[in-house]
Amino acid sequence: MLDTNILISVLLFPSERMNQMMDYIFKNHELVLSSYVVEELKDVVNRKFPKKAGVVDALLAKMGYEYVYTPDTIDESLFSIRDMKDYPVLYTAILEDVDVLITGDKDFEDVDVERPEIMTPGEFAFYYLK
Repeated sequence: MLDTNILISVLLFPSERMNQMMDYIFKNHELVLSSYVVEELKDVVNRKFPKKAGVVDALLAKMGYEYVYTPDTIDESLFSIRDMKDYPVLYTAILEDVDVLITGDKDFEDVDVERPEIMTPGEFAFYYLK
């Protein structure tokens, strides 16, 4: 599963490392995107990069992924996180039994959950892109 900040990087600021990561995920795993992350992605792009809104729709339509629903009502007792706006991202990953959540958000660093494994793109590259 990818967090919003990773999707923004992949879609709007592509780099060789991010392209390699995505290629590896598409070839070896099933990418999971939550409804919360997709909606947040669209909101951020519309607000900060309005000229790129069409790019988001076009690329999301081309990408292969499992789309999962983030419930409106969530159990806020599973873990603690500094920024509660990040809670639905990890909550959905837990609900959907995702193996790995890739994020660049530092608020996830102090979160202690058994699963999913929370990794930065750099950590993912270190462990998987040899």
